Amino acid sequence: MELIYPEFYDRFASFLRSIEDRQVVVISHARPDGDCIGSQVALTRVLRCMGVDAICANPDPVPRRIRFAVGDTPLVGFDGLPAGDHTAIYVDCADQGRAGEKFKARFPAPFANIDHHLSNVGYAQHNFIDVGSAATAEILAGLFIDHHLTIDAQAAQALYAGIATDTGQFRFNSTSRRTFLIVAELMARGAQPSAAAAELYERETPGKLDLLQRFLASLRYACGGRVCIGTLPNGIYASTGTSPEDVEGLVDYARSIEGVEVGVLIEEQDGAIKASLRAKDPVYRVDQIAAQFNGGGHACAAGLNLKNVSLTEFRSRLTLALERQFATVAALHKPAP
Repeated sequence: MELIYPEFYDRFASFLRSIEDRQVVVISHARPDGDCIGSQVALTRVLRCMGVDAICANPDPVPRRIRFAVGDTPLVGFDGLPAGDHTAIYVDCADQGRAGEKFKARFPAPFANIDHHLSNVGYAQHNFIDVGSAATAEILAGLFIDHHLTIDAQAAQALYAGIATDTGQFRFNSTSRRTFLIVAELMARGAQPSAAAAELYERETPGKLDLLQRFLASLRYACGGRVCIGTLPNGIYASTGTSPEDVEGLVDYARSIEGVEVGVLIEEQDGAIKASLRAKDPVYRVDQIAAQFNGGGHACAAGLNLKNVSLTEFRSRLTLALERQFATVAALHKPAP
């Protein structure tokens, strides 16, 4: 089999040699998703199979639907980190701040950074960034396979979960032939797609359905129907018996409407705003839209957090930014006379 990531082969081999005698902590972003947890778990397990002392650490608890991917992998919060000097490896973290200020203060100079976000500038000593990959789990799986590293069944399942969630169950245009080749290799090592699907997509709570119902009722069009925006007001978690992890996937309903090019979810958070943007076509570069509000992400999937702004003000500013983006895209793709 040809190398999956030949451009990383020698550097990754050198990186592996450099951590053989280190204590490693694998860190990822707050409000973890499938790719975040899957990448952390798999890298930690593979390193431990190599004899490296490695653990996962995350600023927030693992969402209920993703716990199956963890198994017996050691995963702690910041307060559970053991004392002593640890080598920090960040995965699926576009910038170090996404893991929170506590982690940033304790690990000011990350040793490695493995990611697939467009906005990642390479903030570590060793950077393995490929924006053409559908998920960070895809990069890690490819690197493990290239180097003939041991991927046990739990690591294979975790990597599969990361890839499946970040590709929208292989629906997004980031999904490639390489994605399916890697998934086939993971299945050969014990990944079980049906079991993963049951955990990820068939365990909805009544509260989540209530949350979905309210989100759908809030949907409104903008930019001549090319944008659909839904909102979640303050206090909605308490009133529906849900938590932030239940927001996962809601924005896709806004994007899925025929004629809509960009779906948006806006969440009010006591004087602050959190927004998720999803585009059907990478030409719309929603990562550039999010960057105007100190956010970032991918061409088709991005997010942002903004303080001291009202919903009305933010919605107006966001709509204007999207209108400008549509105009720019139209000008760039205008047929020649």
